Amino acid sequence: MSEKLWSGPEDIRRQLMRRWDRGDLLRDCLGDTLADDVSDESSVTERFPLRVPLKGPRASNITENFQGVRNWVTRLTGTTAPIRIEWAEVRNRVQGSQRLPVAVWIDSLEQALRWLGKEREAARFKELVHLTQHQIPALTAWMRRHPLRVLDLAQDWVRLLSVVQWLHEHPRPAIYLRQVDIAGVHTKFLEAHRSVLIELLDIVLSPAQIDIAQTGVGRFASRYGFREKPVRIRFRVLDPGMEMFPGIKSPDVTLDAGSFARLRLDLQRVIITENEVNFLALPAMPATLAMFGSGYGWESLAEVEWLHECVMDYWGDVDTHGFAILDRLRAFCPHVRSVLMDRDTLMAHKPYWVQEPRPFLADLHRLTRDELALFDDLRDNRLGQSVRLEQELVGYEWAQIRLMGRSPG
Repeated sequence: MSEKLWSGPEDIRRQLMRRWDRGDLLRDCLGDTLADDVSDESSVTERFPLRVPLKGPRASNITENFQGVRNWVTRLTGTTAPIRIEWAEVRNRVQGSQRLPVAVWIDSLEQALRWLGKEREAARFKELVHLTQHQIPALTAWMRRHPLRVLDLAQDWVRLLSVVQWLHEHPRPAIYLRQVDIAGVHTKFLEAHRSVLIELLDIVLSPAQIDIAQTGVGRFASRYGFREKPVRIRFRVLDPGMEMFPGIKSPDVTLDAGSFARLRLDLQRVIITENEVNFLALPAMPATLAMFGSGYGWESLAEVEWLHECVMDYWGDVDTHGFAILDRLRAFCPHVRSVLMDRDTLMAHKPYWVQEPRPFLADLHRLTRDELALFDDLRDNRLGQSVRLEQELVGYEWAQIRLMGRSPG
């Protein structure tokens, strides 16, 4: 074995640091204080004194590199590190019997933490665990599993506990996050810590207090019974003879989803477009409403009953994401048709093709046969590398003829 591979004090310290990085030493700090968590494998702690085996010279090295072996022993015996050396007899046919280190012992957790310079962090972790045991004992098992995360959150931990305690006392409060009245806790704090709060709240709250269908940080408010910011829908009535407001032709209107659902207009057709200029430039059409699209956020449309009685056309980019959005929209409005997202439109505008930055590669299951054929050609680069035709680059006359030519029936 090469002399460079023999364990020195710095190698032993690195091994010890790996135990810190895994959270083992912090779990050791708790000892048996969380004995009710014994079913969790991560709670099994190392016990001190801790034995660390050494990679050292073989018997043959004593003859081949006697001075190197002596230097290695001197480094170990001369270190100020808090280690106790375990020796063993090694027989060499030339040098005879020699005593060499085979392992070192670190006698206490306190010595290990002092050597790593982690005493303050360990003390802080123990303090937070004891505080949590007193206030919300159900969370201490999570702390044992994630000790380094607790340290990362140490500055905010008390406030996180206060949020969990508040929701435990006020389940599904039906207010906005802005209305939560906890000292030192504001909306930005709640939004910044949604991920860890989901983990903690799911431990403390009862199943009846959690809407498990609402997943991800973006659905935090709905999951725990807060009010969501209303979805807003922007639209224009394209029929010049249909006045929503006296004396105002085709106003640009934005309503919350609930108010939009209660509209009572004599409409036959709805055109959804993702581009704002297209939305504003759509021509006058009888009994037609234009909607400014919202990407993948179509859930609110499913509850608009009158919308399902209208012909619906969707005009998006001719690229993989455009078809993915169309596919997603059909999950809520199965009868929607695509417009200006066909092969003829794409090929007629070849000079305006650009590359799609990050194509959508998953399979889609709600496209028509022609739509799926074009989507597959785009996804598989059969027409070129990541081909994309943005909707605002479609010629206005071309678009107008095809939009006007699509009848409501």
